[in-house]
Amino acid sequence: MDKRRKKIVKLIPLGSIRFKSIYITSLILILGLLSKLVYLQVFNASKLKNEALARQMKRTNVLKTRRQIVDRNNRLIAFDKIQYELWGHPKYFRFPGDKSNQRRTIEEVVIKLAPILNLDKKLLFNKFKNTRDGVRLFDNLNEEQAKNIRNLNISGIDLEIQSKRFYPQGNTFSNIVGFVNDERKGSSGLELFLEDKIQIIQKSNIFKKDGKGFLLPDGKGPLDLSNDDKKIKLTLDSRLQKIAFNVLTKQVKNWNAKKGLTIVMNVNNGEILSLASVPSYDPQRFWEYDQKVFKGWYLQDLFEPGSTFKPINLAFALEEKVIQKDGFVLDNGQINVGGWALSNWNKKGNGYINYPKVLQVSSNVGMVKIMRNLKPITHWNWFKKIGLDEGIETDLFESTPGQIKSREIFVNQPIHQAVASYGQGFSISPLKLVQLHAALANGGYEVSPHVTFEFQRNSSDLERNKFFSENVSKVILNWMETVVKEGSGSNLKINGYRIAGKTGTAQKAISGIYSGIACSFVAILPVDKPKYLVFVLIDEPNKPYAYGSTVAVPVAKEIIESLIVLEKIPPSATQNALIVNKPLN
Repeated sequence: MDKRRKKIVKLIPLGSIRFKSIYITSLILILGLLSKLVYLQVFNASKLKNEALARQMKRTNVLKTRRQIVDRNNRLIAFDKIQYELWGHPKYFRFPGDKSNQRRTIEEVVIKLAPILNLDKKLLFNKFKNTRDGVRLFDNLNEEQAKNIRNLNISGIDLEIQSKRFYPQGNTFSNIVGFVNDERKGSSGLELFLEDKIQIIQKSNIFKKDGKGFLLPDGKGPLDLSNDDKKIKLTLDSRLQKIAFNVLTKQVKNWNAKKGLTIVMNVNNGEILSLASVPSYDPQRFWEYDQKVFKGWYLQDLFEPGSTFKPINLAFALEEKVIQKDGFVLDNGQINVGGWALSNWNKKGNGYINYPKVLQVSSNVGMVKIMRNLKPITHWNWFKKIGLDEGIETDLFESTPGQIKSREIFVNQPIHQAVASYGQGFSISPLKLVQLHAALANGGYEVSPHVTFEFQRNSSDLERNKFFSENVSKVILNWMETVVKEGSGSNLKINGYRIAGKTGTAQKAISGIYSGIACSFVAILPVDKPKYLVFVLIDEPNKPYAYGSTVAVPVAKEIIESLIVLEKIPPSATQNALIVNKPLN
């Protein structure tokens, strides 16, 4: 076995000089580390914290975005699209690889930008206007253009992302939907009145990430990392809206009228399928129009309804049992009330006529005599009951309450009840008249006209007012059907369909003086199972022979014919039976 000799090392004490040098060196290192630690932890803590946060956090740009607005069939009416603003800062122009102190000329930059923008170099150069400061060159660049410009890597050329509102159906919906201004805020219509529901509010725009760039869990909910895909869905039908708008525009032009309106509504739940009005405007270029055109006059303007209100008055008389449904009235063409001579539209009498005939020929004298049976105070109370002097609960523009005479004046001055019997001397909004006729159609119930499904859900649990009894509603509806069969609305007749209607040609009161007329027509179908109401109003037609029958009825007929096709409305059962049983020649 090998034996290894162990080596003994003799320890030599350190010299005092060497020991001191090691001690001092160690002390200096310790103090240096300590001072560095103090510097980092105390004096430089804020800076280091910010640098750490900058590396750990991901900041996303917060855009002012808005939800899509779609029709009942999910066709786009309004939507946001990402676009880019292009800015140029000439004093910073530098190409990739250039030295830090090198600057490129505007001309050199223009040569590279012009092909991407598909713009003449001279036109692009002129946008700088010889300025050395920042200038906005364009504000509607698409994603592809922005990508191509980024790839140039030109210092001093900046792209700012923005969300822009688009209205693909142009002016067809503008008087309902409205528009957003340059600050991305709703300024009219639903864009304004549903601002809180349309505008998308992002809950967070900062996320934590690890060294590889992956997002870290930090207590945020799943919705913080997802897009908002909610939509504002309207009850409107784009197809019907476009048809109604085009027909109305043509008729307003043909009669050289001031403005026009059409409404198609479901009488049972208040859903508006179409609401077209002219004049209209392009919401994409709203600044080019007078502010008056932004007004929702179907709710904010008042008019005297005229003869279209006669069925409502007859419903009052039937409810109060002051007339019988098989009664007659003498129409001799003229009547004197409190020293005022009142007459029919054609100054002619119609003899003894029944109440359906009163509507067919739109007899003013007949209505005055019928409503005389109703005490003035009772008549006025009915006006209050149906809310003539109140606004309408709706999701559209804020409504203007109607105007009626005071109780004292209406009761003590007979002329006011007389003219009110044929729809003059008081004023309401067009949509209020639609609401009242919907009650006649659906068995007497008040409905709230609306254009959003959310409004319908929110109001479905509310107790509905009942204006009229079901029996009275049916009687009035049958009387109105005779207007289409053999009265002033006969041009509306559509083979196989039972349609009720009433024309109106009302004088307009301007500053207390009657000047001009408003021609209107209301239709309800099918009479055997009412569901749809079509209303047309043409304001101040400026040609001879302007009446509800000649101006408004043709518009209603075209809309109803389209409505039948779009909604697949079957022929009325009784009408169909008559057609089937008709003998062949």
